[in-house]
Formats: sequence, C-alpha cells, structure tokens
Amino acid sequence: MTATSSSPFDAQNQHVLMVRVYYEDTDFTGMVYHANYLRFFERGRSEFLRDAGVSHTSLLDREDPAAFTLTNVNVDYRRAARIDDQLVIRSRYVGTKGARVIFEQAALRDGDIIAEAQVTAVMIHADGRPRRPIPEVVEQLKGFVFKPHAE
Repeated sequence: MTATSSSPFDAQNQHVLMVRVYYEDTDFTGMVYHANYLRFFERGRSEFLRDAGVSHTSLLDREDPAAFTLTNVNVDYRRAARIDDQLVIRSRYVGTKGARVIFEQAALRDGDIIAEAQVTAVMIHADGRPRRPIPEVVEQLKGFVFKPHAE
C-alpha cells in the first residue's frame, strides 16, 4: 500500500491519509479513545471523496443539494493507538448497492492494522430525506472501486 507523491491512491485504488495522534484524541491512559477512530475514518472518507473529485461542498452547491449520511458502521478494534503515533488511514471504496455507498477502512500503525471498519452511507437531500445516489457521482466514483488484485 504505497500512494505516490502525486496521488493519494495506490495501484489498488486504496486512499492513504496520514494522521498524527494528539493528546486530545486520547483518554486518561494516553490511548486513543474508541470514538475517535470514527473521526479518523471520517477524515479518510472525506479526503477520499475530495481526491476522487466529489467534495462535500460540490454536493451542497448543486441545484438539488445533497450530502452523505452513515447508516451503519462496524468497527473492529485490534490494538490501541497512543499519543504521538503516526497512523495511516486507508480507505477503500467498495461500490454502491442500491442506495448504499460502501467503504472499507483501516487505521494502520507501522503497517499493522489496529482498527478496521465497514462503513455504509446513503445519499440524502439537504433537508435529510433519503435520495437515490446522484448518477454523476456514481459514475465519478466508478473509477475508484477497490481492485484487490492489482499490482
């Protein structure tokens, strides 16, 4: 999993974001508080979308404003991250299934997965009502589907 200096995506379409663990991310033991992994994953998905050409701002600026909201997050915590750790947040776009937009994400330290998540989002209107995914967005993201066997 190596992104190039010119692209945050690797050959498999995995997006890479570096995150430093700060004091504010930890509990009294100096370990990352479990809910903060959700923040790290949110940053990873947001950067993935932006780098894939689908920014949250562009969705809100549409004539028919839209946004993403999460419907399911399943996190497996394997090890604890600690203050000052440098983490890699890896985001994979799996694709769409009906109205669902599916991501797989992981937080890695020194190449080891310390937490991973299966994330399901749906698209909504600006007032919060569900909507079908915007066809142009689905088309834009099609080129970023995770390719597990790419070299």
